[in-house]
This record gives sequence, structure tokens and C-alpha cells, in this order.
Amino acid sequence: MSYDLYIGDRLFSSWSLRGWLMFEKFDIPYTEHMLGLYAGTLKTDMADLAPAKTVPAMKTPAGYVLSDSISMAETLAEENPSKGLWPTDAGARALARNLVAEMHSSFGALRGCDMQLSHVWDGFEPSEAVLTDLARIEFLWGMARDKYGANGPWLFGEYSLADVFYAPVAMRITGYGLPVSDMAQAYVNAHLADPAFLKWREMALQETHDPFPYEKNLPRKPWPVN
Repeated sequence: MSYDLYIGDRLFSSWSLRGWLMFEKFDIPYTEHMLGLYAGTLKTDMADLAPAKTVPAMKTPAGYVLSDSISMAETLAEENPSKGLWPTDAGARALARNLVAEMHSSFGALRGCDMQLSHVWDGFEPSEAVLTDLARIEFLWGMARDKYGANGPWLFGEYSLADVFYAPVAMRITGYGLPVSDMAQAYVNAHLADPAFLKWREMALQETHDPFPYEKNLPRKPWPVN
């Protein structure tokens, strides 16, 4: 039994990273399909994947198409109950679902800091709105870590869908050098050192983009390597 996963360019597509981690981190068999998100062919590439119109998308072994990361996550958890996508503790699971839902629907200012995995922008000045988003995210991370994170580096100790959804946040914090607490930075570092993410970034760096889609008038620093 295998799924089909449809993603866009690894260097920039934060939602594609989430979709890929759902399979990679929980050892769920899949066949990957790269679509032309930045090549301008996305609409054509997705013509046979209705209702999906954005990446990531997936097709289940039964042939059903899922077109949103939350619907993908819930379907994978439902169809693969032994894989532990959500925390087993009921309280942790409820909080994890809250964190995922808030990530999916909120933090518009931070999302304006487009994810890129090439380098760190040196001297980026976050807006008050971005800092407000970061403060809320730190509150949520701290709550999860304090209540349920004693047994590992992830939000609920062991890796879960909550970590999948906040992985691109960790990359935005890194790529823009955003100011966070020691607690938050430790969590970011866990993502940076994660073998699955390192595999993703290694593949991402093989992509070429000219011009660079999200150019800033700022110097560049090397991406941190853990």
C-alpha cells in the first residue's frame, strides 16, 4: 500500500516540506511527484488532481485526492494508526491538534517571511507584527514543552504532527535570524539537526533558481550546520 505525494520546489515550499515530513518521519510508503510550482506549470501539472490546486497534495491507495495539509494529516493518522502521528496521551493530543490548527490558520505576518533554505539574511529587521507572531508561537511551544515535552526534544517529547507543522517556522526563524528565547532556539536546533530535514535540504540545494524568487537587499550569511 503506497500513497502518491505531490510537492513543489524544496528550497521555498514550506507546505511541501510539511507534506513530505508526514511521510518521511513516520515511515509511510509513498511515491513522490515534483510539480512546477516556480516553473509556472502548476495548474497544468495538477489538472488530474481535483479538487487540489496547491501543493502539497496526496492521493491515497484507494485513489482519493487530499488537497490540504490538515486533511492529509488527519487521513494519514486515520489510515495508519500504528505510526503514532499524534501523541498517545489524550491531553497532549488535544493540545497538539490546537497547535496545528493555529499554525494552519494564523501567523500571517511571519508567513510573509518567505521560507528559503539557502542562507541567512543578515540584518533583517522584523516588524512588530512578526514579533507578535513569534511571541504567540513561543507561548505555544513553551506550553507544550512544559506539559508534555520531558521525554525528548520535540514539542510533545516524541516527534508528532505538531512538529511537522512547525518545521517551516523553525526554518523562517533561522533564515531571517529572528530573535527567540533559548527554549525556542533549542527547539529550532532540533529541527536543524533532524536527519529528515537535512535530507530535504540536501535535495533542495540541488535546485537552481535564477532569479532568486525572494531576493532581499541584504547581505547573506551561511546557513547554520549542526
